[in-house]
Amino acid sequence: MRAKKGNVLNLGLPKGSLQEATLHLFRKAGFNINVGSRSYVPTIDDPELSGLLIRAQEMARYVQDGILDMGLTGRDWVLEQNAKVKEVCPLLYARGGLRPVRWVVAVPNDSPIQRIRDLQGKRVATELVQFTRRYLKKKGVEAQVEFSWGATEVKAPRLADAIVELTETGSSLRANNLRIVETILESTTVLIANREAWKDPWKREKIGNIALLLQGALRAEETVGLKMNVGRGDLDRILKVLPAMQNPTISTLSEAGWFSLEVIVDQKIVRDLIPVLKKEGASGIVEYPLNKVIP
Repeated sequence: MRAKKGNVLNLGLPKGSLQEATLHLFRKAGFNINVGSRSYVPTIDDPELSGLLIRAQEMARYVQDGILDMGLTGRDWVLEQNAKVKEVCPLLYARGGLRPVRWVVAVPNDSPIQRIRDLQGKRVATELVQFTRRYLKKKGVEAQVEFSWGATEVKAPRLADAIVELTETGSSLRANNLRIVETILESTTVLIANREAWKDPWKREKIGNIALLLQGALRAEETVGLKMNVGRGDLDRILKVLPAMQNPTISTLSEAGWFSLEVIVDQKIVRDLIPVLKKEGASGIVEYPLNKVIP
């Protein structure tokens, strides 16, 4: 749907730990976004987009209230604020890579706390206050949950009996002599939209197109393209060892009895796959990066 003159979509981009990963993802999706060192208003090479840098913790509230039409934040912060927004799609990336993050209950290694119910009457420090309170209440546990302004790992045991903290690998917790008792939430980045904006046909189509391109860019982060030449006598063997998202593209070369094959494969298997392809008769093998993969 063509935009009416002056139609603009207000986009919230997460400032902080997700910022660089998000800008990289948008670049791969085809949007060049530039952010000044002290600016909260980025420039975007799409006149239909107006951007604003907002802390991920606050994003869902501004989208819910219609100040922003759409934004990217963690599902954890949507749940923390119990925000009434439209979740358009998940986007599986975080500051450390393409994987979810976890909110965990952690205690000092020598703590007697072994299970969630052992938090009864204890003091818990976290940034995820409201969700933690609801989680403990659901488990039948009454505990004093306090907001932590940061450096949460150092608060147990002197300032709190336990913490609820965000982790990707658990290495920071281990470095602070903490052990995980339980994971209470697994979260990933989500693209969210204001519910009224989602009802507007032009905004809905614009948001949907952005979601499509971002998801395509994410798929491309984990895949590469492969091209190779294959003789007729080796073709069946190559096809048997060649994984692909779909059937490979096979083109006839000018030289009789030779074919060109092109496929998209998981980047993690390429280092093992290429020697096998070479052994089975493939030649002229070329690996190339991808910007977007749209199924």
